[in-house]
Order: sequence, then C-alpha cells, then structure tokens
Amino acid sequence: MITRIRQSARRRGPQIIRGIGDDCAALRIPAGHEALLTTDFTLEGVHFRREWHPPEVVGRRCLTRGLSDIAAMGGSPIATFLSLAVPRDLPQRWVDRFLEGLLQLADEFGTPLAGGDTAESKSGILADIVVLGSVPRGKAILRSGARPGDLIYVTGELGGGSAALKALFAREKIRARDFPRHFHSIPRIAVGQSLRGKATAMIDVSDGLSTDLAQICEESKVRAELEAVRIPRAVVGAKRQPVSLDLALHGGEDYELLFTAPARRAIPVRIAGVPICCIGRITPSRGIVLVQEGGKTQSLKPAGWEHFRR
Repeated sequence: MITRIRQSARRRGPQIIRGIGDDCAALRIPAGHEALLTTDFTLEGVHFRREWHPPEVVGRRCLTRGLSDIAAMGGSPIATFLSLAVPRDLPQRWVDRFLEGLLQLADEFGTPLAGGDTAESKSGILADIVVLGSVPRGKAILRSGARPGDLIYVTGELGGGSAALKALFAREKIRARDFPRHFHSIPRIAVGQSLRGKATAMIDVSDGLSTDLAQICEESKVRAELEAVRIPRAVVGAKRQPVSLDLALHGGEDYELLFTAPARRAIPVRIAGVPICCIGRITPSRGIVLVQEGGKTQSLKPAGWEHFRR
C-alpha cells in the first residue's frame, strides 16, 4: 500500500526537500513566513458513508478540511500528510480512488503529499489529514480580532452541504451535480490570502454558521447581530430550490469563510470570483442575535455540528 501511495504522490514541488521514504519529510518554509499546521479526522460513519460517497469524493473532502483551515488563517498551503487506517478486507481499488480524489485537489493547490502513515483498522476507515502552510510573519488572521463596529461577511452560499446529508438520510436519490458544495468541495485559499490586512477575524464554516460565529464571538469577547434576510442560502436539488434558513444557519461542511472587517474598509462583492455577502455587524456584549425581517430579534444559540452532543 505504501508503495502504491508513494507512486501516486510522486509529484513534488520546490518546497519538498525530501518527501516520502524517510522517517520525516524535509520542507522549506518561505523566508519571512510563519508556519501554520492543522489536522483533521475523516471517519467512516461520522463524516462519510461508503454507500453514499464515492472514494474520490471522500478523498477530496478529506483534504478540503485541512486546506480550509489554512484558508481561514489567510495562509498558503505547502505540503500535506495523510495517516490512513483501513480494514483488512477493504478493496485496494477503494484506496486508489480515494487517493485520486485527494491528490487531484492537492495538485489544484500545489500541495504535494509529503508523508504520513498506514495501519490496519478494526472498525471502519479512518483518515487523518495534516496540512502544513505558511503566512507572512504577523499576518495570520485569528478568531480573536473582531471589534464592535466591524461588519460580518461570509463567502459563497450556506446550507448546501447539510442539504445533501438531509436528502441522503431521507433515502432520497440525489445527483452530485445538484449538491456541488457537498460532493465537490472547494477550499477558499485565494479569498483567505486576499483578506490579509483587511479582515479582523476569520474562521471557516465547517460546523455551521451559528457555531462558528459563536467561536469568533467567544475568542473576541463580542456580540454578533445577524440579519436573516442577508444570509446567502444555497440553491440545491434538481428543482434548484433555496435551502431553509435553519440549514443555512446551522448546517456544516460548507467550507466557506466567515470573517469580520471594519465598516470603513471597502470589501469587494466578489473576491477571486467568489461572492461576498455582508450579513451583520459586531457589537459590544456577548452572544448572537438574529434580526428577522421587520426588525424582530431573537437570541441565536449555536446549533451546528458538535461531537459528543446527544
């Protein structure tokens, strides 16, 4: 298996001094940059099901998780590492196709697979992705920089990822092309890089808008006011219908970027071809308030994905 992975990942960039084949990889970090490092699990039965998701989709989504974290810091990916545990009876073809999806995305962002680990799993497939990135010194965009008066923005559309899962759990027959954010995820690397020096705080929408915005509020010690009518809802399905507000607020795995910026700073309506929507503002105090059409307000509790919650 290691030989096949090494053959598949033979493409290297100038950042790789030594890749697969030694105890450690040797990598170059650009001069004047700080290292960014993130890790994310992809677990069978939690993040995917083999009967729902083709191996290529699982591989792509696996790497998207890590690249999206790098994007949320305004960074550039350098290399990726994969630890893969699989059952003894898993067909080799499944692993090959999983790697095809992962490496295709790695090629798109110039992020070679530089190492990892393999093991036998006694219960399902477990993939742990590690992505090394970098950002100019002192320019990383943190969750703790939001200030009262800042506006709240989000890229793309929300709710498309969870809409696909809702349909799958309902045993509906769906087409991947009708749910692109779920089956063909795209990390917003270019958008994140362009927001360096503009955004005051940023996070990727992986667990749901309400949950991820709550993390910015907690780290920045501020309050957020969201305008319901401004939240961009994904259009999905064969009938191209917008998702419910509930899915847009609490659905996860959209891998869009949620960020804040001073009101005086002009933020384009599109960055790198991706739509940017202003959806609210930061105020003093704590928590999140949802402002409905007509001005009625209600407290909004985090209700996105959370491990271990009943």
